[in-house]
Amino acid sequence: MPDSKIRKDGAKLDRVVAEARRNRDQREQGYREQALKLYPWICGRCSREFTRANLHELTVHHRDHNHDNNPADGSNWELLCLYCHDNEHARYLDQVTGGEDRTADSKEPEATHNPFADLKGLLGGKQRPDD
Repeated sequence: MPDSKIRKDGAKLDRVVAEARRNRDQREQGYREQALKLYPWICGRCSREFTRANLHELTVHHRDHNHDNNPADGSNWELLCLYCHDNEHARYLDQVTGGEDRTADSKEPEATHNPFADLKGLLGGKQRPDD
């Protein structure tokens, strides 16, 4: 593939990604600002209080996990600190997967090699200096 084609494709991809990020940031700014006006600056789970100094650690959680569902009355939002927000999404993933290990779908065989199986023999009976 010619270098000019790669550069064109790369530039197009960069534009698409940049536009998607701008749209996401714009959408988030809208509902975040609304939620911060509607609700007290307190985490809905752990009750941690926030000030302007640490407000960046307070997130808007979508109760139905649909980030495009942003009713003006705020009924789909709750303010959560970063830690509670991460915990909520981890709980949601556990619920969706039935609490199973998310890597259990992997068809790769389990490792059976034990690199330390004959370590004593490889060391040749050498003693540690503190023995």
